[in-house]
Amino acid sequence: MADFRHIPLLTTTLLLLAAAATACPPSDRAALMAFKSALHEPHLGIFKSWTGPDCCHKWYGISCDPKTNRVADINLRGESEDPIFQKVGRTGYMTGTISPAICGLNRLSSLTISDWKGISGEIPKCLATMLPFLRVLDLVGNRLDGELPADIGRLHRLTVLNIADNRIAGRIPRSLTNLSGLMHLDLRNNRFTGSIPTDFGRLGMLSRALLSRNFLTGSIPDSVSRIYRLADLDLSLNRLSGGIPLSLGRMAVLATLNLDGNRFTGGIPADLFSSSVTNLNLSRNALDGKLPEFGPRSYFTVLDLSRNRMTGGIPASIAAASYVGHLDLSYNHLCGKIPAGSPFDHLEAASFEFNDCLCGSPLKRPCLTKQ
Repeated sequence: MADFRHIPLLTTTLLLLAAAATACPPSDRAALMAFKSALHEPHLGIFKSWTGPDCCHKWYGISCDPKTNRVADINLRGESEDPIFQKVGRTGYMTGTISPAICGLNRLSSLTISDWKGISGEIPKCLATMLPFLRVLDLVGNRLDGELPADIGRLHRLTVLNIADNRIAGRIPRSLTNLSGLMHLDLRNNRFTGSIPTDFGRLGMLSRALLSRNFLTGSIPDSVSRIYRLADLDLSLNRLSGGIPLSLGRMAVLATLNLDGNRFTGGIPADLFSSSVTNLNLSRNALDGKLPEFGPRSYFTVLDLSRNRMTGGIPASIAAASYVGHLDLSYNHLCGKIPAGSPFDHLEAASFEFNDCLCGSPLKRPCLTKQ
């Protein structure tokens, strides 16, 4: 007769082995615990779920690859609609640093530690060399300082790099332009200095390049216009100088061009007024010369040329524009009669004030007969 006495023990052993096979490796768990130990989150208790041997099972913000059980995503956002935030009725606040132990998660695909407002210290340099599968690096809205790792360009799979609203300083690493698959670059509101890399145009997949509110100097590299997919270029509130490259007006899909608050000189490229750009902000520079002519391809939801040194009159051809929404020509040296009709019939006087001798509605200054 068959002996079934050992079947329960065998079954238990097999279940334990199966459970061990579907749990995250101890090395991944140890890396997460070391990462957690360098942080302090006093209000939400997001780390209370980080218990037990299996970091792939109900650990807040952690996702694992279902095939390998390796940690693939860390998604910790300080501003979220998650019920844990609604319960306490506040956004998140976390202090501490990002531990280099996180680099032990060498199958990590996405790392988001955003909007915690109090996380400080440097971005671990090992992120650039020990996380070869990283596609998303999102550290926006903290107090990180130091420099962007010089080897950031080794993250060949990276598609999103967002470190906005921190205190990152130094130059933009030259290796950054090796990120040939990068689609979204956001370096806004940091302390970057130096120039934009001359070979910035190598970022051929880039659709958004947001570099505003830094201390960048030099000119806009001509290579930028070779980024065929670029739809949004924001270089505002820096210390950039020189002329606006003529080639920017020939970019196929560029819709937003924000260059305000710099030191650009020279004229406005005529092609910008018949391009794909619909949101154009060139205010607070030192641009001069006459306004370009408008045409049927001129379509602007926003056209802000205020606080420059533009001369001459407002072209009558503006009536041929397909659409002009918000228009601001204030604080220039424009003269002559403001054309009647669209788009001027919905604009306020503030759009034209503080010029040398503009006249007519909506200004209260009447035009002389000769004007």
